[in-house]
Amino acid sequence: MLPYDLLYGLMLFLPCAGGAICVALPSPRQILATMCATVAASALVCSWIVYRVFSGGPAEAAGGLVYVDALSAYHLCVMMMVFVASSLYSWGYFLKEAKAGRINRRGLRQYAGLWCGALAAMTLVLISNNLGIMWVGIEATTLLTAFLICIPVRPASLEAMWKYLLICSVGVAFAFLGTLMVAASASGLHVNPSDTLLWTKLLQSAALLHPMLLKTGFLFLLVGYGTKAGLAPMHSWLPDAHSQAPAPVSAIFSGFMLNAALYCVLRYIPIVEITTGHLGWSHQLLVLFGLVSIIVAAAFIIFQHNVKRLLAYSSVEHIGIITLGFGLGGLGTFAALFHTLNHSICKTLAFFAAGRLGQTYGTHDMKKMSGSLRSAPVWGTALFGSILALIGVAPFAIFMSEFQVLKAAVDGRAILTLILFLAGGSVVFVGALGHAIAMAWGKPSPVVELESAGIVEKFLSFAPLAILLILGLWMPAPLLSILKQAASVLGANR
Repeated sequence: MLPYDLLYGLMLFLPCAGGAICVALPSPRQILATMCATVAASALVCSWIVYRVFSGGPAEAAGGLVYVDALSAYHLCVMMMVFVASSLYSWGYFLKEAKAGRINRRGLRQYAGLWCGALAAMTLVLISNNLGIMWVGIEATTLLTAFLICIPVRPASLEAMWKYLLICSVGVAFAFLGTLMVAASASGLHVNPSDTLLWTKLLQSAALLHPMLLKTGFLFLLVGYGTKAGLAPMHSWLPDAHSQAPAPVSAIFSGFMLNAALYCVLRYIPIVEITTGHLGWSHQLLVLFGLVSIIVAAAFIIFQHNVKRLLAYSSVEHIGIITLGFGLGGLGTFAALFHTLNHSICKTLAFFAAGRLGQTYGTHDMKKMSGSLRSAPVWGTALFGSILALIGVAPFAIFMSEFQVLKAAVDGRAILTLILFLAGGSVVFVGALGHAIAMAWGKPSPVVELESAGIVEKFLSFAPLAILLILGLWMPAPLLSILKQAASVLGANR
């Protein structure tokens, strides 16, 4: 059996090596094929680690700097699902872009190299036991993914890139200050300075940490990482970045990068709750930011004209729902983890469909994409189905996870929270459904390029909908066990 040190090393080495190879290859097909092979190899290593963690318990490596438990293993699973699907989609998407002359070999090399680098950075975030190294991973994702937004380079995409870079850098700076405050709160523990920021050490000694320093640090961390997660009111970078980035980049942004930033916040919750005496102080803050995100997203979704901006505000809403679930605790934590999976699958599909329809129609303006079910049946169906799932139509899995969040609010007698959640969700339902019906059943617009979907694209368009439908009707026992184990890391009694 391979040692954990080697497996974790491979998880970081493979995408770095694959990205370096991609930037030296001559043809678009070779570049994209190498990128897909790199992600597939990383997924295999990740799958083996995840299996060993869920069957044998948490595992440390590299002298305690690396640590994977059920929570991080679950997020690793979600990450690899999004990256594998998005890499396969990138093959067809960018070959069409190259054929149309909208991207050249240099742009493809840059894309593949940054794509693999982003995978390595997000992996580092999830496997780090040292909270400082985890921060470094988030900062690396900001620097690497920023340049993915402006492929190909256009004035609007450059503006979106700089907006993303500036706002998220400020947010990550706040997170850095929060990390320093957490380290300062542990100054009286008389431990080795190199162990001050180890999550496992802080959790063991949480009752001895300085409460005021820790609470202040958590506020900085929530605002900082919350900016990268797209929580309102720090979400202003997100609509512009999504509307200008290539479709597969938008897919990994909403499908997982937002989750990675929120994951960093989650790591601090058990520590804060133990230090403050299990009073739910951090949970109240999560409920507040979750509700604000849902309400702000609902207000903007109604007035959107660009389908990718619509999906971007949908991401703000759903990251708000996930945050709200974690804030409610108990069943809410279980529901938030389940919703994380559901949203990642559905939003990845939605951006796939929006990207291909954008290539077909030559625009992302929803008025000009009307009648997509007849003009482009494969991706038109995928977009319509994904929007129905995103707004919580039964029996898709998102309906079930949202229902569980509602039940958690009822169980906790959080009546105001329940009312605001239902109000925001109702506005989103009506607004997004109106856009979806107009796009699907409206008068067909002239199509510049007829839809041509191969076997892989048909699989990518219908398999996610099938998974969401199955999970909405039946939850496999292994998934139920995985969710329970991940929730238990955050102290949920489920």
